[in-house]
Amino acid sequence: MADETAENGNSIGDVPEIELIIKASTIDGRRKGACLFCQEYFMDLYLLAELKTISLKVTTVDMQKPPPDFRTNFEATHPPILIDNGISVLENEKIERHIMKNVPGGHNLFVQDKEVATLIENLYSKLKLVLVRKDEQKSANLLSHLTRIDGLLTRRTTRFLTGDTMCCFDCELMPRLQHIRVAAKYFVDFEIPPTLRALWRYMHHMYQLDAFTQSCPADQDIINHYKLQQMLKMKKHEELEMPTFTTSIPINMAQGDD
Repeated sequence: MADETAENGNSIGDVPEIELIIKASTIDGRRKGACLFCQEYFMDLYLLAELKTISLKVTTVDMQKPPPDFRTNFEATHPPILIDNGISVLENEKIERHIMKNVPGGHNLFVQDKEVATLIENLYSKLKLVLVRKDEQKSANLLSHLTRIDGLLTRRTTRFLTGDTMCCFDCELMPRLQHIRVAAKYFVDFEIPPTLRALWRYMHHMYQLDAFTQSCPADQDIINHYKLQQMLKMKKHEELEMPTFTTSIPINMAQGDD
């Protein structure tokens, strides 16, 4: 197991230490992998560490070759795994509930907004359908969904989905948008059109935040994540590539749109 990032926040003893175990890269077995849930909870906890309500330690585990101590403690369980004061929380819904109810400050991240919850819940399934093979109808369905998110952001005029501070929905949506940018472009040449200005403005704001950039996997890891799902082999040169991170935005979006 490898520590992907040092604690962010106060020193141990001042505030509770939370450890988040996440999947490692399927390319090098050490850096952050492309698990959406791992990144989502990483972002949640990073925000709390920035507020100094917790000290955060993030550990990566190579699930292709898990170390003996991991297998002993967690058997066949896959990350994300949250460890709080010696207690291990193993399932996604339980991790979310634990952050909301037991981690200091966590309840502030979990706002109620039915419109936003409904809008983002099926986005990932539409991406998965697009990646299977190039299909105009499936791509149109994904674009339609992104257009609805753009419409909500346009109406609300806020920096984030539910206001001017981040919440759990932003930690859920932005990793999915990044997978769409990187994987859909790579596999089927799908791109988010520049006309979705509110969506691009939203992504621009997210790219400025440590909570996203510190938790974001490399482009190569996102691509390899879906290659493995499709039983495609990684080419040797991909293992040797320097990791890259797509955080560019269309020309002139950054200016006059903040």
